Amino acid sequence: MVNLFTPLTLRGVTFKNRILVSPMCQYAAVDGHVTDWHIEHHGRFALGGVGGALVEATGILPEGRITPDCLGIWDDAHVAGLARIVAGYHRQGAAIGIQLSHAGRKGSSTPPWDGGWAIPADDPRAWQTVAPSAIPYHEDWPVPHALSIDEIAGITAAFVAAAKRAVAAGFDFVEIHGAHGYLLHSFVSPVSNERTDAYGGTAENRMRFSLEVASAVRAAIPDTMPLFYRASCIDRIEGAGLTLDDTVPLAIALKGVGVDLIDCSAGGVLVRTNPGHIKEGPGFQIGFADRIRREAGIATMAVGGITEGRQADAVITEGKADFVAIGREMLSDSNFPYRAALAIGIEKPAFALPLRYAFYLQFREPA
Repeated sequence: MVNLFTPLTLRGVTFKNRILVSPMCQYAAVDGHVTDWHIEHHGRFALGGVGGALVEATGILPEGRITPDCLGIWDDAHVAGLARIVAGYHRQGAAIGIQLSHAGRKGSSTPPWDGGWAIPADDPRAWQTVAPSAIPYHEDWPVPHALSIDEIAGITAAFVAAAKRAVAAGFDFVEIHGAHGYLLHSFVSPVSNERTDAYGGTAENRMRFSLEVASAVRAAIPDTMPLFYRASCIDRIEGAGLTLDDTVPLAIALKGVGVDLIDCSAGGVLVRTNPGHIKEGPGFQIGFADRIRREAGIATMAVGGITEGRQADAVITEGKADFVAIGREMLSDSNFPYRAALAIGIEKPAFALPLRYAFYLQFREPA
């Protein structure tokens, strides 16, 4: 019987279990470069026995960052630092990927602890944001520049260059960030896209940019390298925006250009003061991964409110997703895989951890 600790192979990469660390922005980079914080942050997850992990949303261009403190992959000089993160996971037998991102109209903002708001235009840290249409993320945010056709092609080329750097850094897989109101999602969603050219209007036109990026990245990376795509499966706006009826066709189209897995998230196209019509709670987004997996015939990853071992295992055993991505619970306890193994009846889950670490945890575990 397939369970949470059954290995899974996608293309040429075998994940030793189905637990992946969600990409979590750390706002700790300097000019896009990895710092010691990132090494320490990821080191504890690698030691915890995860099957894999994703490095946070990483800007493919300087203006593709969410904040001035976000990681970057727009320069060859970024590769060496990222390779240090890769090496840490590989030492523990875990697969490691990177989320390639362009923040679009949500860029040029401050970290959450500084308000998570747009940097004033006269601040030297600020930059001109871009979007499918000149519609600001919030009425108090700067109006983004509406991209031209040539500029769209230039951003696609930046995704390709970033993917090649990810290969050079040794990553096992890459994920294209097409969720949370960032650039690609803002093209797909009718809430933020009012274009009348080939990149706007119909659903087919609105998903064109995402498909072009995915196709170009697929062609730029080895055939043995899995390609993920994170989608906001619904816009969380009652009576408007994307629904699963829109995202299933997007997933089918992405599969057609070589995407191997849909990372199923939601929301982000509007400020969170409008939380939408779904109630957050345990596993509240698992249904998105389930439906897309069944109807699009593509592997999926479930994320959101997954905090218990048996809960995570049920997602896999019931065939609702192929992976679970865990963020906040891994921050709370980087040994979540060990706890999950015990919860589902694996008495000595040494296979999930470095042997000396597993011995320590089992020694201290009460009889």
